[in-house]
Amino acid sequence: MTPKKLKKGDEIRIIAPARSLALINNETRTIANNYFKKIGLKISFSKNCEIIDGFSSSSIDERISDLHEAFSDRNVKGILTVIGGHNSNQLLKYIDYDLIKKNPKIVCGFSDITALANAIYAKTGLVTYSGPHYSTFGMKKGIEYTSEYFKKCLFENEDIKLNASLKWSDDQWFLNQENRVFHDNTGYKIINKGRAKGKIIGGNLCTLNLLQGTEFMPDLTDSILFIEDDELTFKENFDRDLQSLIQQPNFNKVRAVIIGRFQIASEISEGDLFKIIKSKSELEKLPVVYNVDFGHTTPHITFPIGGFAEVCAEDEVTINIKEH
Repeated sequence: MTPKKLKKGDEIRIIAPARSLALINNETRTIANNYFKKIGLKISFSKNCEIIDGFSSSSIDERISDLHEAFSDRNVKGILTVIGGHNSNQLLKYIDYDLIKKNPKIVCGFSDITALANAIYAKTGLVTYSGPHYSTFGMKKGIEYTSEYFKKCLFENEDIKLNASLKWSDDQWFLNQENRVFHDNTGYKIINKGRAKGKIIGGNLCTLNLLQGTEFMPDLTDSILFIEDDELTFKENFDRDLQSLIQQPNFNKVRAVIIGRFQIASEISEGDLFKIIKSKSELEKLPVVYNVDFGHTTPHITFPIGGFAEVCAEDEVTINIKEH
């Protein structure tokens, strides 16, 4: 199932299945609210999204109630998460998946939301989206590329050709909106050459791995894996997390691996990544591309989980995304 695209005048619901809206300062909220007004979307906030407990979140019941309400409300055409966190996988066995099947609509977020988005796709067949949070649009500078691909993916029906961003950043922009640090982007890089077509599965690797061995893990058959990890990873962690994914059923039917940009704090060098990928015989015949614009750096694309990608990694890289 592919949800209907957004259009001007539509209402989107902001929910907090992981960390609370209470963590987002007023300046960030104001900038985000003005952004959605500018692109013609109405925003509403879930009843419990500002409740905060000792885990920077709200209770399972409160988060489930907000998720179900967002799917039930016919005025709501899309659902956007506040921010990531550590606990959206707590919700998975309490979700009414039949309700979602009967009321398909856009769900978008990244990081910890990887668990929720992939589980919804696995249980219902509804295409979900790895893309920016509500809080992402509170960014004053460097948001243009992220916004461009958000609108391409969620408003338009055309296939999307990915083009590397010109600049990227890994600073704590929410602490100082004016004093930003941007780096030149060297573009997509190839580790293993090849061509592939397949359905897109993935997001944040360590979060996706939380689904292993459960009914919420998507089938990897004929998939192109889009994976990334944040500053909490390092080369040994990324290596074992990737190995764990490789050991899942039907990994032998994976068609390609696309790796998002690592955060600076992870200290994973180009050489480290090459050694990790080349050490795994299961990846030997798969196209593997890295330094793509998604993950925990800025900017990033929006891509459909359950959609499709076509990858050519020969002398240069081309990646095309479509939903059918």
